[in-house]
Amino acid sequence: MAFIGGVKGALNQFRRNKEMSHRYPVTWEEFYRNARALAWKLSGGYTWKGLIAVTRGGLVPSAILAREIGVRKIDTVSIVSYGEDDKQIDPLIIKPCHVEEGGKGWLVVDDLVDTGATAKILRDMLPQAHIAAIYAKPSGKDHVDTFMTEVSQNTWIVFPWEEEI
Repeated sequence: MAFIGGVKGALNQFRRNKEMSHRYPVTWEEFYRNARALAWKLSGGYTWKGLIAVTRGGLVPSAILAREIGVRKIDTVSIVSYGEDDKQIDPLIIKPCHVEEGGKGWLVVDDLVDTGATAKILRDMLPQAHIAAIYAKPSGKDHVDTFMTEVSQNTWIVFPWEEEI
């Protein structure tokens, strides 16, 4: 989640660091390399009707994947699973997506599968879709069809768009 500057941001960072013993900052180059590698995995033998980006985390990887695999039809689904203090909350569907055949032939993309809570909702919503994430933690990896890089459960991934400049 985004780092908010000032005292509130410092407190949030402190809370995250206490719970997550490993902070893993990802550079733009590393993220792009992992997204392209995932696209390569997803290109073999698949023809996609379209792509569904899970907002907000899946927006950036979806843009990269859509370009790499040649998909132009893109939709979004918005599921909030983190509160303002970057703590996990009960997932809340803000915006569903509406595709036919239970998502058959559609690729759903997120940046990270953590506990699998969001992926479970996606699977209920789109049982025939292929769910992919760039990063996966052990508790969540069985809830997606494809992922690129596994990290430990106690790792807090800091995406390049979350870093302050």
